[in-house]
Amino acid sequence: MLNDFKIIFTNPEAFNYVVEGFTNTLLVTVIAALIGLAIGFVVAIVKISAGQFKFMKIPAIICDVYTTVIRGTPVALQLFIMVFSLFAIRGFKPYAVILTFGINSGAYISENIRAGISSTDSGQMEAGRALGLSWTKTMIKIIMPQAIKNIIPAIGNEMIALLKETAIVSMVGATVGTLTFDLNTASTTIYYAKNIGVSSYLSCAIVAGLLYLIVVYFMVWVVKLLERRMGRSERRH
Repeated sequence: MLNDFKIIFTNPEAFNYVVEGFTNTLLVTVIAALIGLAIGFVVAIVKISAGQFKFMKIPAIICDVYTTVIRGTPVALQLFIMVFSLFAIRGFKPYAVILTFGINSGAYISENIRAGISSTDSGQMEAGRALGLSWTKTMIKIIMPQAIKNIIPAIGNEMIALLKETAIVSMVGATVGTLTFDLNTASTTIYYAKNIGVSSYLSCAIVAGLLYLIVVYFMVWVVKLLERRMGRSERRH
């Protein structure tokens, strides 16, 4: 096994391929997370505003169906449907993968944001309206700043889950350079390493696991840092 590790980190081809796969995994995660945040924010606002504006009732129902379906079905199934059915377009597979993860993440993030907004004291909205602010301005200036503090841990957990979910990308044979480290389907990183002499899948699995662990630990650290800063800011006020 030690010889396997040596090959992975000393052979330029193997090492470059591992770096490429790791980099692309992070890239897919970041883009999908941004898509998920955008979708989640819009869906959460639509659902909450339905209680204030009658014309938002139908969009809110559509959003309810979206979150129910996405959260109630496996992401692997969603990936297969998106890649091989809805977006079965030549050359579009990598983008379909990213879009799938973004849509999946958006459903969970929307509920996190909605829960964060709902957890704020209802008197905050009443106070804003009493000051002459519109519902929208009260939401932006008073409610949302408080809600952000409440949802940071949940959003952080969703980002971590999204990073680890990218490991199923190779199930659909999608490649953008190398997207992930999926041992069960001989991912491109392990396959390439094996071709140049790495005989142990366990060695590659350990390397992949360590890389994921490092990133996850860093993300946890960032979330805790944000929580502490938000807490200090709140105490100052």
